[in-house]
Amino acid sequence: MAGKSTSVLGIFISIGIAAVMAVAGSDGGARVVGLPVFVLCGILAFTIQWLSFIPAYIFQTEKYYDLTGSLTYISLALLALALSDVTQPGSVLIVFMVIVWAVRLGSFLFMRIRADGSDVRFNKIKPDFFWFLMTWTLQGLWVFVTFSAGLAAITSAQPYPVDGFVLAGTTVWALGFIIEVIADRQKRNFRAVAANENTFIQHGLWKYSRHPNYFGEILLWCGIALAAYPALSGWQHLTLISPVFVFLLLTQVSGIKMLEARARKRWGDDEAYLAYLSHTPALIPNPLRVGVKRPD
Repeated sequence: MAGKSTSVLGIFISIGIAAVMAVAGSDGGARVVGLPVFVLCGILAFTIQWLSFIPAYIFQTEKYYDLTGSLTYISLALLALALSDVTQPGSVLIVFMVIVWAVRLGSFLFMRIRADGSDVRFNKIKPDFFWFLMTWTLQGLWVFVTFSAGLAAITSAQPYPVDGFVLAGTTVWALGFIIEVIADRQKRNFRAVAANENTFIQHGLWKYSRHPNYFGEILLWCGIALAAYPALSGWQHLTLISPVFVFLLLTQVSGIKMLEARARKRWGDDEAYLAYLSHTPALIPNPLRVGVKRPD
């Protein structure tokens, strides 16, 4: 298990990163009773996680972890809009995109864990108070930094009409959202077939990429950052790091790296899987690879 000191350090580092982002995202943004709305959103992000951690630790459950993350995105979006200029079309559009994405992904992940019964990633984490708390704290950081460009735009004091950047960003978001939805549905349908229990998916979008759902996720946050750009000023531009943050987390921390290690352990001696690995990109889809013959 993770050491207490390591977990506590992780919690403080997460809060420190969020604090830096809060200062940058608040530059020139809306304020309520003297406090930047952007900072209030950051406080809410961590507060929701820590309050949710209490029953989760008591009852030793992770079933509401992903759902809580999605509800946090929705809460931040509504708070930011309510405390800022609700007449700005760009702000309303970003709130709409984030809520649609969060509702879809949150409900999908919640139904999946209900069907599976548990998430094996948490088996060793749950009994350790500080490790489990750090995990919830990291989710607060994930939500706040990932949504930082959108939040900075929503809470910005700059005029925010729907211009070319917003339209282009919305288009990129829509493409990423569609890819993620299709990829998740294809994998869910694949897993629903009993005969596929001991094999891996390699058809549909999964023929072009080993993780098309993550590609869609990264793409849609790039779209939100692009749509947010016209409303940003000064240090708020630092929040444009949000899609880079998503990319690093999904490729180096909790996403691809973890799943690939698990898959190699399970199918590392399977010729079909080895062929799939060698001919299919890990993230960015490559249709040109479709013609490569793979074992069934």
